[in-house]
Amino acid sequence: MSSHASNRARVIPLRPVPAEPIESAAPSEPAGPAPREPLWRDVVGEVLRRERLAQERTLKEVAEAARISMPYLSELERGRKEASSEVLAAAAHALGLGLADLLALSHRRLVRQERPTPLRSRTAPRRTEATSRYGEVRLAA
Repeated sequence: MSSHASNRARVIPLRPVPAEPIESAAPSEPAGPAPREPLWRDVVGEVLRRERLAQERTLKEVAEAARISMPYLSELERGRKEASSEVLAAAAHALGLGLADLLALSHRRLVRQERPTPLRSRTAPRRTEATSRYGEVRLAA
């Protein structure tokens, strides 16, 4: 056996490596891969951290108020853990938010990040609100 033998291990990919993209004839197509859709846990963690920092609170304060461990809250904020709805509700309540608020903020973040065109343009026609003379709000087509 040679003393110059390589100590490298042979790596076998679990998924096939995609072939190099073939240049298309259409110059209007953007180059490069499509943006990757973010994971839910990353978005929720980002929202939790942003809200905590906006309130100038520490991980310890929020974790104690939510009755979860500080390392676990840190991992939630970094998108390392998938939290149950109970844990998410506790973290949201500790920040003065309801679970619906947390979901709405996460939804806004996802829409802003992933949707170049509004959803309404692809679905139902847009509706506007109209107020009657009695103060009732009605949807008008």
